[in-house]
Amino acid sequence: MDLSTQIIWLFILAIPIACIAWTVTHEEVFREPREYCVRRSQAGKTIVTRKFFYLFTCEYCFSHYVTILMLILTDYKLLMENWVGYLLGGFALVWIANVYMSIYNWIRIDIKKERIIAKKEEQQIQQ
Repeated sequence: MDLSTQIIWLFILAIPIACIAWTVTHEEVFREPREYCVRRSQAGKTIVTRKFFYLFTCEYCFSHYVTILMLILTDYKLLMENWVGYLLGGFALVWIANVYMSIYNWIRIDIKKERIIAKKEEQQIQQ
């Protein structure tokens, strides 16, 4: 695979990684399992238990595991055709996916802020 194709794959493959990591760690559909993992990560008896369950509550941590799954499914390698290509591709995918999640979070906060401002203005008009 030539370099330009690898770069295109990098930016496209990071999208589902970000989507899966964000959905599992933030969205309502996974709220109950996430709350269970939060409780276990705080009250686990061993450090291994606490850290294992924490992985499902942190989008950055969880994105590493989603990335590993995607690397297995797609056989994506960056720059080199050996195990180093997997390593480089994996960390690059995690980084790009987390940039996407940060942008998404920023946009989401901005939208919430606009809704709050609009609601306040609407209440002032009604009064």
